[in-house]
Amino acid sequence: MMNSEQICIQANELVRRVGYFILQEAKAFSYDKVEEKSFNQLVSYVDKTAEEQLVKGLSDIFPQAGFITEEQTIATEEKEYMWVIDPLDGTTNFIHAIPVYSISVGLLRNRKPIMGIVYEINRDELFYAWEGSKAYLNGKEISVKQNAELSKSLLATGFPYYDFDGMKGYLNALQYFMQHTQGMRRMGSAAVDLAYVACGRFDGFFEYGLSPWDVAGGAFIVQQAGGRVCDFKGGEDAIFGRSIVASSTALYQAFFEVVRSRFA
Repeated sequence: MMNSEQICIQANELVRRVGYFILQEAKAFSYDKVEEKSFNQLVSYVDKTAEEQLVKGLSDIFPQAGFITEEQTIATEEKEYMWVIDPLDGTTNFIHAIPVYSISVGLLRNRKPIMGIVYEINRDELFYAWEGSKAYLNGKEISVKQNAELSKSLLATGFPYYDFDGMKGYLNALQYFMQHTQGMRRMGSAAVDLAYVACGRFDGFFEYGLSPWDVAGGAFIVQQAGGRVCDFKGGEDAIFGRSIVASSTALYQAFFEVVRSRFA
């Protein structure tokens, strides 16, 4: 029988080590080391090496699990347990020396999240939770805000950067939130946005066009911190459904209804 807490503790240590590698590489990184996988999909040796380190370390920690990885350094093999890894969420920020990027790790059982880790590298902030636990930031319990009013909320989003099919609905939602909240923020890392919802810095977060590795870790942490997560239709497929709404339970209905109605 797996010991979720022990696996999470070991995975946390691994993620910190890989984060240190990324931080050291950032000091001498230059743009000529960047590759473009497709339009606005950037990658470098840092992403790939970090992913290789994570895959090796997580394989040692929990050999029974397979992997879903952004840089595909290991073939996806469907298993009961699956690690979902983004070795550098916020690659564009990293490339341009903007200090907001993270490592995101989620563990799924039968495609449902049971563990989440998000490491905001520059601030040395490790967010994590496992099945049955509370949510934590550097060892201290965290929880979502209890604010129920959009007018008092600070929200986060991610701008579309390659999938522009939902632009009309997205801009309509932005317009509403700009006029009815205390502000919008775009950090450049969905994993960081979700972690900030979990610890109460943001009241809510929404974005579309995402991949499982962007959200698997952070979405679970939000839930364990007392929040709610869904896709744009209100379903439970935020991990694989390519859209996500995350907020406190108190704000959820008002926040979700604005997003849902703009993308209906």
